[in-house]
Amino acid sequence: MKDNSLTPFSGGHHGASSLFIHTVLFLATWLFLTGICLAQNPREIIQRAEDAIKGRTSSHSIMEMIIKTPDYTRTMKMESWSSGASKALVKILSPAREAGNRTLKLGNDIWMYLRNTETTIRIPPSMMLQSWNGSDYTYDDMVREETLTEDYDITLVGTEKLNDAMCWKLQLIPKPNAPVVWGKLLYWVRKADDLPAQVEYFDEKGKLIRTMVMTDYKAMGGRTLPTVWTMYNFDKTHSTEIKMDEASFDIRIPDRIFSLKELER
Repeated sequence: MKDNSLTPFSGGHHGASSLFIHTVLFLATWLFLTGICLAQNPREIIQRAEDAIKGRTSSHSIMEMIIKTPDYTRTMKMESWSSGASKALVKILSPAREAGNRTLKLGNDIWMYLRNTETTIRIPPSMMLQSWNGSDYTYDDMVREETLTEDYDITLVGTEKLNDAMCWKLQLIPKPNAPVVWGKLLYWVRKADDLPAQVEYFDEKGKLIRTMVMTDYKAMGGRTLPTVWTMYNFDKTHSTEIKMDEASFDIRIPDRIFSLKELER
């Protein structure tokens, strides 16, 4: 008579081998995916994108702002200086009727100087989201220079193709008590070069308020950066385009530039 006493043992051995193989495959996959997540740290992606367009310590630029509405198109030329996240100055160069007007940030305070009336106005926090000189950019946009990696919790939510470039898609939610004005940001960063491609701004109720699209990537100031930044309102009935003419980064800027005396000079 044939002894079948080893059959259960053989089957068990086969099952154990199969379980072992599946476990190894699972662990290998988990380690691979974890490695990708670690290599693509969301905070580092945002930091690289921000450093590319703002500089690590300072920046200086000359740019053109084109405001487009259904009724008119208006153009201004401006010069700006920034140092870290606490100091910034924007000076209007043209047209003549607005030339000499300046906006200054010192710490948490923002001031505006109007040349025609020779008056200096402190901008209260309640006006931070108001239009800057009739554009789709706000006072907060022009001089606040908020630190995204410090003020927001950042999550990598996927990848998406924008303008023929594969991008990381990141979600930014304000940290408790962070001094920011938006309820949420969606930020796209190009995978090939870590340059920003698009930002969507949402209010505290989750409503999309506006979208900024960055295009025309060129070498400028010793690096490649998007030289056209277009801000659209929520239904794209009007827009404001900023074109970078000149830019330099991480340069020494005299402290006197960021002063009330310079603002009123």
